[in-house]
Amino acid sequence: MCHALYLCNLAAPDAAVYEKSVAALRNTMEVARGIGADGVVFHVGSHLGSGFDAGLERVLPAMEQLLELSTDETWLLMENSAGTGGTMGRSVDELATIFQRLDRHPRLGICLDSCHLYASGVDVTDPGQLDAALDEVDASIGLDRLRALHVNDSATPLGSNRDRHANIGEGLLGEKLGVFLGHERLQGLPAMLETSGPDNRGPDANEVQKAKDMHARSIAGKAGDSAP
Repeated sequence: MCHALYLCNLAAPDAAVYEKSVAALRNTMEVARGIGADGVVFHVGSHLGSGFDAGLERVLPAMEQLLELSTDETWLLMENSAGTGGTMGRSVDELATIFQRLDRHPRLGICLDSCHLYASGVDVTDPGQLDAALDEVDASIGLDRLRALHVNDSATPLGSNRDRHANIGEGLLGEKLGVFLGHERLQGLPAMLETSGPDNRGPDANEVQKAKDMHARSIAGKAGDSAP
């Protein structure tokens, strides 16, 4: 997987920022194709107060360009946002609107971030709420379009609309991040960490192992619950 630059904003009202964002994302798509990546994950951007509909008028033609560069191997993947400010894609409904306006393009998918879901008001530690969110994804986009996961704990409360990742097991999700990691409909997907690690230099091998162990505990717990 490749992740686009965070500075890219396909909804930017400013023409210079918009053009640079499109150019940067086109370059990322070209590099991803060159290395045979499975996908390019990106944040749709922020309308910066101009409104979702105005943002769409910028986002859609930009994404049409990017999708022309996609292949059966390398997809374009929208990531859900935490809902800060005027960000686009803060809900499944917003992602679905973009998806449908692009005619359900066959190489357009999504990436779900556990911290962003929590910050935008979806309690991923609650099996029922997570089930409902995935039902919404399935109904409006299709779970076959869910191609990747970002696994992050959250340093800010449920519904805070603040994007502050915490190390695995050290934030407000804690051990219950395992509900997300172990959900039966999320198995087999590539899962990536975006945590700061022990010394703010990014996740290390221990952070990866913590996530793997939490996943294993969650799966084992489900197996125990279903045993006669």
